Order: sequence, then C-alpha cells, then structure tokens
Amino acid sequence: MTTGGPGAQLVDGRFELLERLGGGGMGLVWRARDIVLQREVALKEVRSPDLAMLAADPAAAFELRERVLREAQALARLQHPNVVIIYHIVDTAELAHPWLVMELVAGGSLHDRIGQGALPPREAARIGRGVLSALRAAHAAGIQHRDVKPANVLLRLDGTPVLTDFGIAALSESSSLTATGALIGSPEFIAPERIRGQEGNPSSDLWSLGMMLYVAVEGHHPLRRATTFATLAAVLDEPLPPPVRSGPLGPTLMALLARDPAARPDAVQLDRLLAAAEQGVDGTLGGRTDAAVPYTPPVHTGVAPHAAGPYDRVPGQGTGGYRAGPTGQSPARRRTGPVVAAAAGVALVGLLGWSFSLGPLRSGNHKAAGSSSQHVGVSAGPQVSGVATGSTVVGGSTPAPEPPVAAAKDLLTPDGARSMIDSIRSATGNAAVLQLVIYPEYASAQVVTKDNPKHYDTVDYRAGKITRNPGGTVNSKNTVDLAKIDWNQIPTVLAKARTELGVANPKSRYLIVTYGWFADEITIRYYLSDDYNGGGYLTAGATGKVLKVVKSG
Repeated sequence: MTTGGPGAQLVDGRFELLERLGGGGMGLVWRARDIVLQREVALKEVRSPDLAMLAADPAAAFELRERVLREAQALARLQHPNVVIIYHIVDTAELAHPWLVMELVAGGSLHDRIGQGALPPREAARIGRGVLSALRAAHAAGIQHRDVKPANVLLRLDGTPVLTDFGIAALSESSSLTATGALIGSPEFIAPERIRGQEGNPSSDLWSLGMMLYVAVEGHHPLRRATTFATLAAVLDEPLPPPVRSGPLGPTLMALLARDPAARPDAVQLDRLLAAAEQGVDGTLGGRTDAAVPYTPPVHTGVAPHAAGPYDRVPGQGTGGYRAGPTGQSPARRRTGPVVAAAAGVALVGLLGWSFSLGPLRSGNHKAAGSSSQHVGVSAGPQVSGVATGSTVVGGSTPAPEPPVAAAKDLLTPDGARSMIDSIRSATGNAAVLQLVIYPEYASAQVVTKDNPKHYDTVDYRAGKITRNPGGTVNSKNTVDLAKIDWNQIPTVLAKARTELGVANPKSRYLIVTYGWFADEITIRYYLSDDYNGGGYLTAGATGKVLKVVKSG
C-alpha cells in the first residue's frame, strides 16, 4: 500500500481506494480508480479477520492465497456476460494479503433489490435464467460455485444479473481446500446433500438457485431458523412450505427444491421452465397466465388455506452483500380458463469456511419484503370458472364458496397424531413412510406407494384434508411402520424435552419421524425452540425411550 495524493491510498501503485462497498469474514470490497486506465474498478481485499493468526500459521496463509488464486482462475475461465469480469490479481511481497481487481457492477446486488420488496415472478425468472446461464458455463468448465445466494448476484444498470464471489468454488482438477468434516457455504442456501458431506454434483448449485428465487418472489426464507444449527436441521428435514406469491414460477421452484438431487430438473430443463415463467407460462404444468391478470395457484379440493406456522414467523432474508432421472414435474393439467386460487398451504458438522461461522442468524436490516403491496399473484377479486380436482382442472360455473374449516386438532397429541395417521393410511392404503414431519397444525410425509415399494409419494395433511403428489425413488432399505409407534408417548416426551433442553415455553414445536438417528431403530426427534435461541432436539424411540439430547446452544 502506498500513498498517492493527499489522503489517497494506492494498491500496487495504481489502484486508488475511493470507498468501502462491503465485506464479510474473509475480506473487504472497495470501489477504486485505476489511475493508469482511468476507470473505476472493484477491488477485493482478501484477508483473514485474524491477521496475527496468519502470521503465526504459514499453512493458513498459504490456504488463503490459494483461495484467492482459485477464485481468480475460476473467473478468468468464464468469459461470460453473466459472470463478473476479473482484470488483474495483485499479490506481491509488499502486501500482507492478495487483492483481486474486478469489474465494478453499479446496479447493486439482488440482496439489495429484495430489500426493496419481493420481485414479480417474471422478473425473478429473468434473473434466474441469467444466473443459470452463468452456472451452466461454470459447470461446463468444471467449476461448481457452491455459494449461490442473493448477495453474490450483482445487477448491472440494465438489470443484467452477474454472478460473483467464486471464492469457495470447487474446481474439478484442484485439490480440496476444505478440512475433513467441514462445511463450506451459506447455511440458508446450501443444498441438503452438501450438508451431508456429498460434493461433486452441479445440481447442488441449482438447488441454491431455486432457494434464492424462492426468497426473491416470496419475500422471506422458508427454512431460516433462529440459529445456524436449527437452519441446517430445517434444510435437511423440514417440509418446504408451498410458495404462494410465485405465480407461474411456483411449480418450478417446488421441483427444483426437491431434496433428492436426481428428482430436480437438470440445467436444460430448468432453462426451459424459467423461460416459460418469464413469459407468464407455468412451464411445469403447461398452463398460461394473462399478462394483465395476476396469477395465483389453482384451488385443490380439500386443501385448507395456509395457516401460520413456524416458518411464517421468520423475518425477511438478509445476509450482507456488496453493491456495485425424474424431473419432479406434476402431471399435465388441462385448463379451461384462468383459475384464481386460495393459497395452499444432524449432528452438527464443523462449520469452517468462507461465508459463515456458527452462531445466531441475524435478520437483514431491510424491511420484510413480504410487506410490499406490489406482490404479483395475490388476488382479491372473485373466483372465476374452474375448480381443480386432483391434478386436472375441470370447467364449470363459478364455484360456491368453500365451507369454513373447523378448528384443527393439535397434531402433537396422541389423538391428533393417530387421527392424522388414519387419514394418511386411508388416502394411500399404506402406513410405511421414509419420513414424517409433524407440526401442531400440519404434517407432511414421504409415504411408500402401495403398488410399488421403490417409489414414494409426498402427502400433506392439514385440518383433516389430504393432498398427495408424486415424490421420488426410495433410496433407503429401512422404512417406518407408523403402526409400530406408541403415540401415547408424545405428552411425556415433550415434557421431558422441555426440561432437558431448557425450553419452558417453546415458540416452535415439531417432530421428525425417521428410521435410524443415533440408533438402528425407529426414532422420533422432538424439536423445541424459544424466542431466545434456546432449544435443540431430543431423540426418542418408538416406545418413548430417550436416546439422545442435543442442545442448539
């Protein structure tokens, strides 16, 4: 670092620092002026928050420089209109850490844009296609981004999205810089399989893209919880609330956010689906919405309006940024007119990495995007012809209003759980599941199909009503027979969990039933949390025997 004019700081005798734009745990980004070429650029100052540690640990210093070199190599390979341009790398003996000289993108980040309000589905689809194009180019070059999120998508002044921050990208021919058992990425946008330690699949970047678009159009993150631990557990296990503001983009998001990578659309299919959504067409289901009419999902007979649950209490998305096989598609639907809808409703691994550290997840400093009055897809007008039954829309006159739904029975009681399970068994003819998640007012199960035990359906239960959709392929040899569980255990084990976890008045309660969690048997995990980030989960067996207690704090 040298001094140019009065008060000026020059990097490499050439780049004058003008303004700090932002930063994170691994460095700062500056707006700077290249005094040789007389243009403004972005300078990324890549440094550890603990410079003394780097001085005392040559191996750590070497790893940091290797990360910088890796990002530079990744960006240099990708000469693409949707990838930020890298001009130069400064790494000299005079400097304590390397600097990357990059294109200055003047339109802010997608994170900034979401802070102004949720995006219309068509705009989100357009941005999604641009980011997908960047990812396809990266994947073709053997590069996985591994940290796709709103803060890493910048917007040029003409609205073109630009993918940046390849600092944790995995290059196919490079050795890993990640310690064994470590997790790299942002908790809210990391794909479930990566949490489980499975790397090497570009589909994981597409999952992160899908979650980013969900946040963009819905205005909130559906799986963010009070702590990193709870968020990772939610990404792994909790059912994804169906989007209600996503219009023609909604079915694509649900297909893309399948936890089984093989069930997601591939990049080619996804580009087609996003292109359709950009034109107001539901590419997954084959329907179309008129540009002048807000799109809302079709009414499914027997589905109660979405009730508030734990995910509805989550604040708006916000992590800091800097400015400048099967496809999971639903059966084709036959439409006879516009349809206006009622909204349907780990053992923690080491957290080392580029983008986050263990600790509470803080909400952003922008207003909750869901408060915007400009949401596309929410209609206050009357219903028009067409009622959806199963997966087919049949025409007809304006339907009569749905009868009021009775107050839902608490499913976290013996009677509530048994009633819900009887409904699932009656609807599917089976009580064998891969997983069952139970909230007080809502449940979701992966039910093994009666006719083909190699497949499962996703079955949702709310207020006595069942919705059923194709799920995926059974990839586990063990399933859970719900008839073998003593549901009378619920009150006793819940009380035990409150005591053991120190949560006297839980604000969030739910159960996850699977086979094999610390034991080779059916297990039930009781998750509790409160307003003060306290909680965790208690694991019990089918008869109520406590197997393990894990506190989130």
